[in-house]
Amino acid sequence: MSLKLGLAVGLVSVLVVACTPVATPSAPEVTELPRQEVVVAASATPVPPPSATALPSPRTATPTAAMIRALPEPTSTDVIVQREEDMQITVLYDNNAGDSQLETAWGFSCLVEGLEQTILFDTGGDGAMLLRNMERLQRTPQQVDVIVLSHAHADHTGGLTHFLDQNSDVTVYAPASFPRSIRDAVINAGGDFVAVDESRRVCNRARLTGELGTNIKEISLLIEGPEGLLVITGCAHPGIVEITRQSKQLTGLPVDLVMGGFHLGSTSAEKIGVIVAELKTLGVRRVGPCHCSGDLARRLFEEAYGPGYVPINVGAQVAIETVD
Repeated sequence: MSLKLGLAVGLVSVLVVACTPVATPSAPEVTELPRQEVVVAASATPVPPPSATALPSPRTATPTAAMIRALPEPTSTDVIVQREEDMQITVLYDNNAGDSQLETAWGFSCLVEGLEQTILFDTGGDGAMLLRNMERLQRTPQQVDVIVLSHAHADHTGGLTHFLDQNSDVTVYAPASFPRSIRDAVINAGGDFVAVDESRRVCNRARLTGELGTNIKEISLLIEGPEGLLVITGCAHPGIVEITRQSKQLTGLPVDLVMGGFHLGSTSAEKIGVIVAELKTLGVRRVGPCHCSGDLARRLFEEAYGPGYVPINVGAQVAIETVD
């Protein structure tokens, strides 16, 4: 039986509900900057999230506990063995319009390059669209070593099946509370699945927060950059301030950039102002809200942070220069 049929049957028993956007006025038109740094374009009113879809059930028998193995943490000899290339974060999937050659839909995915391993953070809501955007950005699934799934909502996991059809030779990290069907699908495709409960390192200069939150468990990706920590969030259901605080305490590093979904689409201007102040108190130098952050929050963060505001939309590229 083909791999596509296996995965299609593999994810059936679980419904994954996407984060619901709240329509807000479109942000003003912004002049696009050169793609070598950050792609800037007008924010689009969020597209409604995909309706809940059933994930297929496994094509083979449920794997044993031994098959879902925890990969070892890198040892001290794995750390700083060589100088990585300059790092770059490229947004592959977002509901805020950017590069005109790319498709826009509700969800989030970004690619982190320049580390020991290339990391795909979340897979958006539509796998075919994710792959088309990757191709237009001259990226291939075969370049990816690791997938991090922030939480079990379809606008962050919906592209997984299509991706694994193209490259199953990956290690997938996801919260330990993830549906069993997703774990089985990864393993049946030939990949490794790592259930994350506590913080763990993915590779040199990249680690995960561990599960945060109560009702919706979520993990975030932490990148150690030359100016401090880069925190990448999916939807920030546990709270963007709490995630940032925990990340800072976990690593002991100052926070250079917080980017991704801030989950503030239905939050009042007054409350957003409090959150802005709290992030500034935590010493966050730059912010890049997107996805479920909402147009109001994006505008207020831009006003508060000025040059420290990083416009994030589909196709945006954030370069992080590495120092010796």
